Amino acid sequence: MADDKSMLDKILDHNREFVDSKEYDNLCTDKYPNKEIAILTCMDARIVELLPKAMGIRNGDAKIIKNAGALISHPWGAVMRSLLVAALEFNVKEIMVVGHTDCGMRGFDPEHLLDKARKFGITDGTIQTLRNAGIDLDGWLRGFDNVADSVRFTVDKIRNHPLMPGRVVVHGLVIHPTTGKLHTVVNGYVENINLLDEEREKSVEGKS
Repeated sequence: MADDKSMLDKILDHNREFVDSKEYDNLCTDKYPNKEIAILTCMDARIVELLPKAMGIRNGDAKIIKNAGALISHPWGAVMRSLLVAALEFNVKEIMVVGHTDCGMRGFDPEHLLDKARKFGITDGTIQTLRNAGIDLDGWLRGFDNVADSVRFTVDKIRNHPLMPGRVVVHGLVIHPTTGKLHTVVNGYVENINLLDEEREKSVEGKS
């Protein structure tokens, strides 16, 4: 007999077994990340388990924020707010932006997604109304051409945000979605030292 249960029912069945067997006992922690780090990464299904294992992250170690492409599309959006909350409220001292090769957002064309929306019944009238209201749909939906450049751009957005404390170190990395190998794009320790040196030079110049 075919399994006609919905995905929701399957998940709830599993959840009951999970709770009844007390599998959560080995996962108990608190809301403060043990490693005092936050990770902004992509929602790609290939790295759901791969990324934490490749980075040595266990439950309770980090705040993890995911979206399409590990991008910050707006300085006052939900992703930036989450990172600020992590840094200001939950003692996060380092942020790691982790993009990945073979990302679906590389070269992503906004019109492609809008065509998909039309096929699901979203009308041209609705799309035009949004544009007339001043919403830059193309800019909002656009992906990137180069993952390393995208990671650098996102690191800069985080580091230069007016509410992000200067003590927070921001790194940029790219992970391979099959092997988990990490490539460093931005070493936040080096960048922070350079920024501190620049600030010292400006301070000296201001006094002279």
